[in-house]
Amino acid sequence: MGRRITIVGNGELPPGAARLIDRSDIVIRFNDCRSLGLGGTRTDVVAVCNTGRPGLEMTEGTEWRESDGVRQAAVIWSVRDPAKFSEMEPDIRACWPELTDFCADYTEGFAAIARETGKGHIVIPRGVHERLDAALEAYAPMPYVCPSTGLFAIAHVLESVSDDGDEVAIAGFGHQGWSGHPFAAEQQLVEALAGEGRLTRISPTSIFSASEGA
Repeated sequence: MGRRITIVGNGELPPGAARLIDRSDIVIRFNDCRSLGLGGTRTDVVAVCNTGRPGLEMTEGTEWRESDGVRQAAVIWSVRDPAKFSEMEPDIRACWPELTDFCADYTEGFAAIARETGKGHIVIPRGVHERLDAALEAYAPMPYVCPSTGLFAIAHVLESVSDDGDEVAIAGFGHQGWSGHPFAAEQQLVEALAGEGRLTRISPTSIFSASEGA
């Protein structure tokens, strides 16, 4: 039997998901870990938006680093490659002039927090971003700024974390939110990955099946 790797978004979760999530070998959450509670308590990785206002808010002060999910995590993933976003900045400013600080980089702040708290820290490679952009093109997305943090994490897990025999599950992905992410196309891509058997969604049915087999 391989590992169970569960990626928990900040969207709605089905009742009973917490127990199934906490039985995973690796649990990945996002940013401020709003999924804690209904989404269980175990947290091994926190994937963060390391540019713009979210990055600033998480790295300034001590509130974020002292939160329950972040304290127990062993690793922080910065999902946005700083060099890639620096190159994107002129186009972003031209197309979305209101995003004045979108590419401001706080990666070193997260790296410093990781060093100070004994955690690992990685930056998801820019190639993941570029392969996601190419994959999303198949679903004719409207103009967008960048893929979501959740999709970056899914792609990184499938490319570099999971091994043969591992099960990758997702929960709390409603594919809704900020208009700068191509959520409709992302949902279609995730459904395609599920159809290929590369990941599964935690649903009321899967929770019932797991409890029956317990």
